[in-house]
Amino acid sequence: MTDRPNSWHGILDADEHILWQGQPDAGFRLEWVDLVAGVFGLIFAGFAAVWMLLASTAGGFFWMFGLIHFSVGIGIMVARPIGSWWMRRHSFYSLSNKRAFIASDFPFRGRTLKSWEIGPGSPVELVDTDPQTVLFAAQTHHTAKGRTTTRKIGFEGIHDGRKVIGLMRAIQRGAE
Repeated sequence: MTDRPNSWHGILDADEHILWQGQPDAGFRLEWVDLVAGVFGLIFAGFAAVWMLLASTAGGFFWMFGLIHFSVGIGIMVARPIGSWWMRRHSFYSLSNKRAFIASDFPFRGRTLKSWEIGPGSPVELVDTDPQTVLFAAQTHHTAKGRTTTRKIGFEGIHDGRKVIGLMRAIQRGAE
């Protein structure tokens, strides 16, 4: 159990206290979706490069219009893995005896703090990979075309996930 630091003043309830704090593993790693985006970006940039080469044989500066597409392809190739790495480095997790908090401090977007109640009906789940993920909520989005997508929310990429899920289960039992 951690004492309430001044930074939590006005956020925590009077009977609420911090049990655990952590941050996602900030190491650089490639995930499957990063590889798919990378291959798509590489193909996109490759087509643009071939087009620029062919257009340059005609003379003039017309080939330069391909630079936009080439840049977009390179951007797609590197944005996903660098973006997820950047997000992990600027995200912070906290667990109180009542709620789970995810804070972020992103340049241009500023600071955000979101919280989810942890109760007997909360869908608590441990994804036992290295590093681990503890899921505790879901967010549903409805698109304009009538599609519904659900994204699971949790403490992603932590090294003490077993400890955290144990604390959450204690909260659910009313032991915390």
